[in-house]
Amino acid sequence: MEPAVKLTGTAATRFLSRPEPDRAGILIYGPDAMRVALRRQELVAALIGPNGESEMRLTRIAAGDLRRDATLAVDAMREQGFFPGPRVVLVEDATDTLARPLSAALDGWEKGDAMLVVTAGNLGKGSALRKLFEPHPNAYACAIYDDPPGRDEIERILADSGLKNISAAAMEDIIALSRMLDPGDFRQTVEKIALYKLGDDTPLGSDDIAACVPATIEAELDDVLHAAAEGRTDQIGPLMRRLEGQGINPVTLSIAAMRHFRALHVVAAAPGGPSEGIARLRPPVFGPRRDRMLRQAQRWGVHRLESALQALTDADLTLRSASRAPAMAVIERALLRLAALADRR
Repeated sequence: MEPAVKLTGTAATRFLSRPEPDRAGILIYGPDAMRVALRRQELVAALIGPNGESEMRLTRIAAGDLRRDATLAVDAMREQGFFPGPRVVLVEDATDTLARPLSAALDGWEKGDAMLVVTAGNLGKGSALRKLFEPHPNAYACAIYDDPPGRDEIERILADSGLKNISAAAMEDIIALSRMLDPGDFRQTVEKIALYKLGDDTPLGSDDIAACVPATIEAELDDVLHAAAEGRTDQIGPLMRRLEGQGINPVTLSIAAMRHFRALHVVAAAPGGPSEGIARLRPPVFGPRRDRMLRQAQRWGVHRLESALQALTDADLTLRSASRAPAMAVIERALLRLAALADRR
């Protein structure tokens, strides 16, 4: 067997989802404990299947226990269970102090023994664990970094959740969502989308994703921002009273308004046109909100949006100055001016 190497990127994704059963072990490590845990969970599930733990084909060894008794891993890997099938010995939160007992477990491995799966935090190049696993002829070291999942991994996550009939626009939204959320939140959102579409055979669309993405503060302020951007002057006053009653801070509202109109400016000013610009937005927007912002950017145009941003900047400076003007009135007046500007053709 050829010597193993450090796994990263596509090679890591491939092994973790379709592991080679004749490997003695693997070290999964990285600075993000959630990402490491998700990868470990994925690997163990691929090795022993959904019933592996209930069939006692998974043995967990606490790092502290292994420090006290260096033979635990060796013995667990050689044990034969009552149920047939691959077995896994899992050691989590390992440190370099466990290099010696883990080395004994790897060196004593024989065909038919359990696979040793070890997880750890961030490890430097001089780490004893890395020096054990990386050059080992029958083991892997897998570094987990903060890179977003690739398209192949996203498609596998979707398939595992039962989502297969996906429109092209929805796939673009999901890819953008994977870069916006942490891995755990992304998987939970995909599961939420799958439940939302349960029993619905129509293609997954952007509207479905928009209904399931995590709520943000922008969502709470959308009504008044859209009213300003769409020239609905009469609605701004009542909406402002509602936000004020909810305890929204004027500076928060000012920041949200600035962010919204800057996003519209990005869309309107994109060299490839508004459609290219809307795809550039980070965090991305989905479904009806994306279509609405696209229409707003087209309605305003670059030059009027620059005037809008100047008006918002002036209001923000007033809010942060020693002015005695009522703060909520300052931002309300700015939004009314924007609404009046939006209404001009």
